Amino acid sequence: MMKNARNGGYTLVELLVSIAIGAGALTMAAPNVSDLMNSVRVQAGAQALSNSLALARSEAVKRNGRVVMCKSPQGLSCERSGGWEQGWIIFHDMNNNARPDEGEDILHREAGMASALSMHGNTPVSHYVSYTPYGRTRQVSGAFQAGTFTICGNAGRGVKGRQVVINSVGRARVDQASASLCA
Repeated sequence: MMKNARNGGYTLVELLVSIAIGAGALTMAAPNVSDLMNSVRVQAGAQALSNSLALARSEAVKRNGRVVMCKSPQGLSCERSGGWEQGWIIFHDMNNNARPDEGEDILHREAGMASALSMHGNTPVSHYVSYTPYGRTRQVSGAFQAGTFTICGNAGRGVKGRQVVINSVGRARVDQASASLCA
């Protein structure tokens, strides 16, 4: 004797309810994913800046000469306008003028960051960072140079910014920025 066999499929109502629940879950998760991506971009930008500063410092000591890092969107010369997110170069500044001249080696080029980032330095480091052969930061004039870069995501209000702080001996460290700096 044969029992009644039921189909193992889903009804239309069950399928629509499942799709509605899934869509609701995705809608709630989307802002969190966006904030996560912005946070990763901010952290990557801060790390790239910090790594480049460490490279410039070590090259100055290694070459026993001044090495400069400056904003450079095209990777050939220094730019005074705009933020650091446009990219930068590191070069051996043999004539101590904070500009790459003919015969001075460009040691590293960093391409521009994602358009969702803004990177700005306070006044001492707004245009360039210059390392002496002793690994200390000094302006071209010889004045003390320490400063702070602030990296913020342009999207997502829940994203915390980062700061790259150059101390009195030229070392850089990455810290979290206060919420008011990136608001």
